[in-house]
Amino acid sequence: MTMKETEAKLDQLEQELAALREKSKTPHLRIWQLEGERKKLLESFQMLTPADKVYLARRPKRPGIRDYTNALFQDFFELHGDRLNGEDKSILGGVAFYRGIPVTVIGHCKGKNLEENLYYNFGMPNPEGYRKALRLMRQAEKFGRPVITFIDTPGAYPGLEAETHGQSEAIARNLAAMSELSVPVISIVTGEGGSGGALALGVANRVLMLENSVYSVLSPEGFASILWKDSTRSAEACDMMKLTAQDLLRFGVVDEIIREPRGGAHRDYGAVFAEVDAALYRNLTDLLPYSGQQLAQQRYEKFRAIGNLPTEKEAL
Repeated sequence: MTMKETEAKLDQLEQELAALREKSKTPHLRIWQLEGERKKLLESFQMLTPADKVYLARRPKRPGIRDYTNALFQDFFELHGDRLNGEDKSILGGVAFYRGIPVTVIGHCKGKNLEENLYYNFGMPNPEGYRKALRLMRQAEKFGRPVITFIDTPGAYPGLEAETHGQSEAIARNLAAMSELSVPVISIVTGEGGSGGALALGVANRVLMLENSVYSVLSPEGFASILWKDSTRSAEACDMMKLTAQDLLRFGVVDEIIREPRGGAHRDYGAVFAEVDAALYRNLTDLLPYSGQQLAQQRYEKFRAIGNLPTEKEAL
């Protein structure tokens, strides 16, 4: 059974279980049978392939940045516009309190259905979105607020108008500015981290990833199209690209993996929020004592070290 078929079967079981529990407050044989079937299906999520993780990372029901801002932050106040050309709804940004600490929160917006995805441009920002993010990061530095980013995008929008408005320049400027910020920066990859569109919010002191999220230079379909001229070989590309959280932790690209409930983050929002909250608080309290110069230097050294894996002789 493919991951898509497993997910469909699991959704069907959960809908039937919810309907039965609504009708009867006391457990009965059919409920026990369905719970047993559900448990067996969830056990199949123990051994996931990279292609399975890509599928889960793209699930529209996964919690998005608005879910995280509602669950983890207090008094979130959204800010709009890049003060240059316009507003980009695919980037959400604002100020909030996190456990009493003033912070700036920025992240990619995706929808949970077609209408919302069209509204948010499928989570693919235009240059205005990245310039808005940069404006908010500079504001955070001015007032000494830590920056927390949530990454979930297939990549920056590749349209002609976006390129005309300076897409690559906007991303490059974010990379340069984030590397020099004098406040703590924590990035969390919650779903799909694609190419420069993700990295523009990902130059951080600590980069965390949800267990079933992915982070890569391009999509597996794009990789297969370039390498083999055949996008249907995307599952094979997933294996070669080493885009899972587990691979990236091993390579030193990310610093920590945040556990998800069995079956994916969309199966239990409460459990995901608790895990993200614990990881975020732990990393933020670690970073707060450092000076601005130390934070910028640590960030610089971290990204310079990526890819410098020990040789076989050094490992011994």
